[in-house]
Amino acid sequence: MSLLVKQVINEIKTTVMDAAGRAVADGEFPECALNAFKVEVPADKTNGDYSSNAAMVWARDLRKAPVAIANILRDRMILDDTFIEKCEIAGPGFLNFYLRKSFNACIIEDILDKGDNYGKSEYGKGKKINVEFVSANPTGPMHMGNARGGALGDCLASVLEKAGYSVSREFYVNDAGNQIDKFALSLDIRYQQIFKGEDAVELPEDSYHGDDIIERAREFAELYSDSYLDKPEEERRQALVDFALPKNIELMKENMKKYRIEYDTWFLESKLHNDGELKETIEILKNKGLTYEKDGALWYKNSEVLGERLRREGKTDEEIERLELKDEVLIRANGNPTYFAADIAYHRNKLEIRGFDRAIDVWGADHHGHVARMKGALDAVGCDGDRLDIVLMQLVRLTRNGESVRMSKRSGKAITLTDLLDEIPIDSVRFFFNLREPGSQMEFDLGLAVEKNSENPVYYCQYAHARICSILRKLEEEGRAYTECSEAQLMLLDCAEEKELIRHLASFTDEIISAAKVYDPARITRYAVELATLFHKFYNSCRVNCDDDGLRNARLALCLSVKTVLKNILEMFNITVPEKM
Repeated sequence: MSLLVKQVINEIKTTVMDAAGRAVADGEFPECALNAFKVEVPADKTNGDYSSNAAMVWARDLRKAPVAIANILRDRMILDDTFIEKCEIAGPGFLNFYLRKSFNACIIEDILDKGDNYGKSEYGKGKKINVEFVSANPTGPMHMGNARGGALGDCLASVLEKAGYSVSREFYVNDAGNQIDKFALSLDIRYQQIFKGEDAVELPEDSYHGDDIIERAREFAELYSDSYLDKPEEERRQALVDFALPKNIELMKENMKKYRIEYDTWFLESKLHNDGELKETIEILKNKGLTYEKDGALWYKNSEVLGERLRREGKTDEEIERLELKDEVLIRANGNPTYFAADIAYHRNKLEIRGFDRAIDVWGADHHGHVARMKGALDAVGCDGDRLDIVLMQLVRLTRNGESVRMSKRSGKAITLTDLLDEIPIDSVRFFFNLREPGSQMEFDLGLAVEKNSENPVYYCQYAHARICSILRKLEEEGRAYTECSEAQLMLLDCAEEKELIRHLASFTDEIISAAKVYDPARITRYAVELATLFHKFYNSCRVNCDDDGLRNARLALCLSVKTVLKNILEMFNITVPEKM
């Protein structure tokens, strides 16, 4: 939270505790330990700026009715030299606090003084966090899950940065293992079909059948003609992969850049194999007696490790038994490591070798069952699975005019990330995918996303910013430009709409911290939409270009504050900030 908000909350807590001390001195309260109480912003704005439940919490401690306690406290409060103007009692004994006009003035001064830095805090204390998201297989085009994951992961990283964490964005490239073997086979068949015909060489059902495979095989054929047909299969397939894989990875990088996502690290799975980290990780599990051989494969004692973790979390043996935990294969009978084995090594690399304090992965909801076993495996290799957090993301349903849309108009195929970015403004894509918390299923309205009206939430926020710019330009042309406000001028902002808008601005830093705590950047898009709504409400009720010079200047300062916060939000989410619309 901002220093001013923290100061107010501390003043309220101190005021209440000091009043309780006076009540003890007066013989109204017995001397006893008092439980902690809360100071919160009430949902109903008529109940003051802040509210405390101290009287209800202390009812048992003091053996008095909450209302009686509240009256005793209020009568003994000293509010001089604080931002608190008055305290009233409501309902069963809530203490409702109303702030002085000077607090509103200080909030605006704070925003204008901090500018681009308003909203930042040191909550995260510089802890190193790795945020891994998208991480699509480089064997085909990126889909809608990758589209939502990209916007979600990138904006979450930005929220964490604003909250004071040191954040690294990462894309994990699965360039090894079974999917690459399948990629090689698919390319090989398509390459042979170019020269021998489709009937001569059949593509297996479980191979990759996309047009992108055909395109890569054709490109290879254009470069090398049929010269690889007579080469050994292993050599031919390796050549095809060496040719196609870098192209696919480069295309993914281009798509992410178009999506306005810049990764700090593109981590190749093959590094774990080549540097020996995968082998080293498996040796750790072997040395701890957590592996065994069966049917020619190496197995990991997942049921044993995960069972111990669940018991520490309070699960009973009966509950664990019902989960029917199973052991996992680490090395297949053919000698190839499984995806799970590489995943353990990869997360060990993040937490132990590269030393991140925490790793956050954005996964599709279909990976839900993988979360617990991954945390357990990290416990097993000595990395503390609680340092890994998983954000599970639900599916996206594309709609237009209320109907589901699955196929691209251009290609007639399933809509990919590229199709979406070609059809919908990137501002809308990034904003829309962060309108709902990650765990909720969402509908993406393709029609609404291209609208230029108040129904489109990102347009609505951008328009509020542009409208303020227009107000400032117009008044400057009239010779009524904003000049630095005095506190006395700012204290003229006393209309309900002005006060509500200022309170919302005051909560911005705290909202970012809250979003960082629960890994939900949608809190910030909702905050932005509400800010735009409150601004339009203020603008329609309070004439900015009024005749009173002091009030006009104060309202311009308020407009500038809203402009600053809207700009900070949109830039934080890599969304354009127009000054004219």
